[in-house]
Amino acid sequence: MTWDRVREARQRLAVEQGAIRKDWGGRLPIALIYPNSYYLGMSNLGIHAIYQLLNGQPDIVCERVFWDPPQSASAPAPVSVESQRPLTDFAVLAFSITYELDYLNLAPMLTASGVPANAAERGADYPLLIAGGAALTANPLPVAPFFDALCIGEAEAILPAMLPRLTEGLSEERGDLLAGLSTVPGVYVPACPPAIPVVRQWTRDLDRFSVHSVVLTPDTELGGLYLIEVERGCPWSCRFCLVSGCFRPMRSRSLDSLAEQAKAGLKYRKRLGLVGPSVPDHPQFGLLLDRLKEMGADLAISSLRIKPFHPGVLGELARGGTRTVALAPEAGSERLRRVINKGITEGDILAAVRQVGEHGPRHLRLYFMIGLPTETDEDVRAIAALALKCSGLMGQQQPGARISLSVAPFVPKAGTPFQWLAMERLDVLNRRLAWLKNALAPAGIKVAGESPAWSEVQAVLARGDERLAAVLATLEEATLPAWRRSVRGLDVTRYAHQSLPADAKLPWQSIDSGTSREHLRAELEQALQSS
Repeated sequence: MTWDRVREARQRLAVEQGAIRKDWGGRLPIALIYPNSYYLGMSNLGIHAIYQLLNGQPDIVCERVFWDPPQSASAPAPVSVESQRPLTDFAVLAFSITYELDYLNLAPMLTASGVPANAAERGADYPLLIAGGAALTANPLPVAPFFDALCIGEAEAILPAMLPRLTEGLSEERGDLLAGLSTVPGVYVPACPPAIPVVRQWTRDLDRFSVHSVVLTPDTELGGLYLIEVERGCPWSCRFCLVSGCFRPMRSRSLDSLAEQAKAGLKYRKRLGLVGPSVPDHPQFGLLLDRLKEMGADLAISSLRIKPFHPGVLGELARGGTRTVALAPEAGSERLRRVINKGITEGDILAAVRQVGEHGPRHLRLYFMIGLPTETDEDVRAIAALALKCSGLMGQQQPGARISLSVAPFVPKAGTPFQWLAMERLDVLNRRLAWLKNALAPAGIKVAGESPAWSEVQAVLARGDERLAAVLATLEEATLPAWRRSVRGLDVTRYAHQSLPADAKLPWQSIDSGTSREHLRAELEQALQSS
């Protein structure tokens, strides 16, 4: 069974460009683990950034590990891409976890590797387990019992102080090592509960750490692109959004740094993917477009904001082969957009759609959410009405152009103003999603909806506490039936579908995100008054 993993890893390595292979002699071996598929993980710039940062240390060898289907207890043990070694050969297992649903893969992956999921069951003979990522920065409690240490914030700000502790301390008693790690800013050690909240760490100067594609492969969603991080954080502060809290404040890379990375990237790919929550908000975005055009680069951009809208970028995207432009109104009614602090009107949305119709590709994807706080059936009808107006505008500008909707249920997230609010009931979400699909089908508008059932799992994990670890530890595979079997006896409704009192002790209060509870509460009250 393991031979299948080895053969798969060697096949991937054979078509990669940029993989780093080091001699293990005298070096600390670290497995950088993305607990989901290679196909998804290799489009995650965080994996590239940490891989480059760790392998930049002369006394460290870092290799990548992914978790591909079949994701079950009987699945073969994962091995590293570079040397096809099992997890137990490494001294440190470093997990990068962006999404809560990837928690469901942790126990199956560790079990397949012969590593106990719970830290309390692991002695010094097992690797040290650490983890970081956006989901854990917001609320690490549901998986805290699995890990020896968790990084709260950005890797570039934490690892320089953490790595010497690891290289020097792995020969010590495990308890002494953990005590030492607990003194590093931004490191949360569950075995050494902090007396005061662990403060989220962030990088002041992004130019000190270039973030771009390091390993290129055709076997990934964005395999035709060379990815470059343009900015980090978002200035718009939508009240449902995790990014605003986890990556605050908004920071941009300098024009010269981006141009230098683009020049290097064009040696490998003609098409550059500019990555960030709101790329056109870069203070020198127009100059950046001009510079990249002079280089002959074709462009893809991860996000376009409706207001301010930059029509000049549409021609560059079309020239670069972009077939779809995505905009995110999030809500159909003016009232609900005020509640979530989206900061755009219907006029702004239609003006942006008109520009796309005039200059952009022939497919427009609109992102909406259902189940937002204070949402009514009338707000859902407003989504359909707005979609039909957008479809009409696109058809006027480009006959045959089409639009589609991507609709996701609202999930309350720790560290946001909506963290106290409940997720809508599943029956209501399913009914509203079905209504949207039926209402827009006659107009030829396809509606792709995220599963409300899976969104409920995400909500439980996003606002959960340590008790969730016992559930996750018993999972044999990342499926809804397996989740439902494991979660029996736990009150899912309390985690996902009940509002929390203003004075409630929140599981994630051991984390200082940099935004005060008072500020978040004030934002929530302002949102409710806007309704």
